[in-house]
Amino acid sequence: MSAHPAQSAPDEARLFRDAMASFPSGVTIVTTTDADGRWWGFTATSFCSVSMDPPLVLVCLAESAECHPVFQAAQRWIVHVIHPEHADLAIRFATRGADKFADAGFVADERGLPVLPRSCVTLDCTAHAKHPGGDHTILLGKVENTRLGEDLPAVYFRRGFHLLNSI
Repeated sequence: MSAHPAQSAPDEARLFRDAMASFPSGVTIVTTTDADGRWWGFTATSFCSVSMDPPLVLVCLAESAECHPVFQAAQRWIVHVIHPEHADLAIRFATRGADKFADAGFVADERGLPVLPRSCVTLDCTAHAKHPGGDHTILLGKVENTRLGEDLPAVYFRRGFHLLNSI
């Protein structure tokens, strides 16, 4: 007999979500355009560097996201590491059906992609690979250009945004 009773699948799924929420992470907004030039974007906390040579980063996008087909086809996207003042914007970009870009401060870059000028970090990426990952797609981007801002990034922990102390 097991010392720990078997947990039901919903309990295990809830525990897994709670465990992942207990891992502090940065917050990113990822943007691109479709073939008609329409802007699309989503919030991702699943973001990390993969390689220095070539410079690669990954973000994960739910297959159920409205923008999933656009990013599946996209050859370029921009990853913005946001600061705490953009927490409301991150929530908007995580909300299905929201008018994500309305009065959000994005401007078009030279290719027409939406850029948030006051990001902590801005990474211009070209598609390197796209992989299935359960109910998500892993977007692997080659970083073509990096811009660093002055502000400290937002940290997402236990379903809330937090500010780093000065380091």
